[in-house]
Amino acid sequence: MRRLRRLAHLVLFCPFSKGLQGRLPGLRVRCIFLAWLGIFAGSWLVYEHYSSYSERCRGHVCQVVICDQYRKGIISGSVCQDLCELHMVEWRTCLSAAPAQQVYSGLWRDKDVTIKCGIEETLDSKVRSDAAPRRELVLFDKPTRGTSIKEFREMTLSFLKANLGDLPSLPALVGQVLLMADFNKDNRVSLAEAKSVWALLQRNEFLLLLSLQEKEHASRLLGYCGDLYLTEGVPHGAWHAAALPPLLRPLLPPALQGALQQWLGPAWPWRAKIAIGLLEFVEELFHGSYGTFYMCETTLANVGYTATYDFKMADLQQVAPEATVRRFLQGRRCEHSADCTYGRDCRAPCDRLMRQCKGDLIQPNLAKVCALLRGYLLPGAPADLREELGTQLRTCTTLSGLASQVEAHHSLVLSHLKTLLWKKISNTKYS
Repeated sequence: MRRLRRLAHLVLFCPFSKGLQGRLPGLRVRCIFLAWLGIFAGSWLVYEHYSSYSERCRGHVCQVVICDQYRKGIISGSVCQDLCELHMVEWRTCLSAAPAQQVYSGLWRDKDVTIKCGIEETLDSKVRSDAAPRRELVLFDKPTRGTSIKEFREMTLSFLKANLGDLPSLPALVGQVLLMADFNKDNRVSLAEAKSVWALLQRNEFLLLLSLQEKEHASRLLGYCGDLYLTEGVPHGAWHAAALPPLLRPLLPPALQGALQQWLGPAWPWRAKIAIGLLEFVEELFHGSYGTFYMCETTLANVGYTATYDFKMADLQQVAPEATVRRFLQGRRCEHSADCTYGRDCRAPCDRLMRQCKGDLIQPNLAKVCALLRGYLLPGAPADLREELGTQLRTCTTLSGLASQVEAHHSLVLSHLKTLLWKKISNTKYS
């Protein structure tokens, strides 16, 4: 209110020289117009912020729908009772980037957790009153009553083959799915348990969490109820500017973004430790137990770290199995390579003659991560390291070609980078 009064004072009592007296009415009108334009723009930004928040943050809707299905006996899970009956799951800060995927920080049994739930079936205002029945029919429709455990095992195996590829390790993953479904350890999988696990498998990030559970850089899965699931607490953000409102991010010039990163982010040795973890994560994604995975949105907003500065991938939504990306590209019509893009930056070349996308990506994970690390590590790097580090990162960003042809070269570049960074921080408090 005080700011508005000051603005009105400036508009009404703007000093004008005697030579401008003749043009006073025109200048006064212009001044008033600009002032009201500023007020309108500010009001619009405030409105956009709050309307966007109310659209994105619907954790209460998610909980109501999930608990309704739980009480009807349609779904079950290890956190259902705590969530719906004992009210031991505390929803805290909304972290959702889009309405379809609800993300909240929370507390469960004295542990910091991340709560994730999809509510896309309930967002249409025309069918909001019919939200729960739609969810039952659309999301929790499989398996149907009468499905045997053998049929459910085969159904799960077929789904995993379609999404991860035909891998010899998949039967073991199916076994993990069935063990997780039997959360009460009664040596049987009920229909509600099977429906819940099947719904969870449809969530891309859950499938990735399941595939990467043995990897230290992916968040640990703690429990679930229907297709709502809890993971370890939200990791710290590696780039504090990523927490700025989306409307303000484009307004920041690159120089200011770099300055914010240095002022608000961790000290350079800690950033080096986080970067080593990110490079190890790239290794884990390449030819792991359950195939190869591609990072299809490589931004610092997805990079997180623990209280001890160990790297944790903050968001796996845009990490995709190789089989899924290839299926998307196969036979896809194109005019140029931009038409062959999966996610944000998993791009394949376009065969101009056949007008079809090719199956291999232009830029591998490592090259995209190195491009990210140039802006993350070079500012503030020690003077005796900056030149060599810059050279290695530039070399790394030029990597391309078929993964099968350059695997050894990629491994060599990655190993050199990790060694260079580790030598600088080893035998110090940062290691």
